[in-house]
Amino acid sequence: MKIILKNKQTLLLNLARLGRWGLALIFLYAGIPKLISWYEFAEVVNSYALVPESLAIPTAITIALLEVVAAIALIFDRREGVLIVACLMVLFIGVLSYAIWLGLDIDCGCFGPEDPEHRAFSGIRTALKRDFLLCIPVLYLFWYRRQSNMNNNVEEN
Repeated sequence: MKIILKNKQTLLLNLARLGRWGLALIFLYAGIPKLISWYEFAEVVNSYALVPESLAIPTAITIALLEVVAAIALIFDRREGVLIVACLMVLFIGVLSYAIWLGLDIDCGCFGPEDPEHRAFSGIRTALKRDFLLCIPVLYLFWYRRQSNMNNNVEEN
């Protein structure tokens, strides 16, 4: 019985690592090009018309920095990393849903100015589907951390 339990724990741990590293790589891949080409990303942010034009650059830089910080936090298994990613996913899903609802024909901006999804409206729909899929490892990481904390509390008692 202990062997089965140990194998299950190992599997759950490895899934958590895979989720953390996968999300970290995706968010680094998304954030670094936005930081490098921050002005072009600010134009994408401005095209959504959700913030005043004067705040497009600070908003773009903040989003890109949060993506990179979240990725680094995930790599070092910091709980804040999953929380930042979850908040960003809610933001991204909301913004993309808003763009689809308005019928906007714009670049999603997900992976910076050179985003291959820049083919406009279909890119927004694809990005929204991808963002919902990215919520799966985020939810798993929240669940795994909670399970780990519960197991640690049981062992301490």
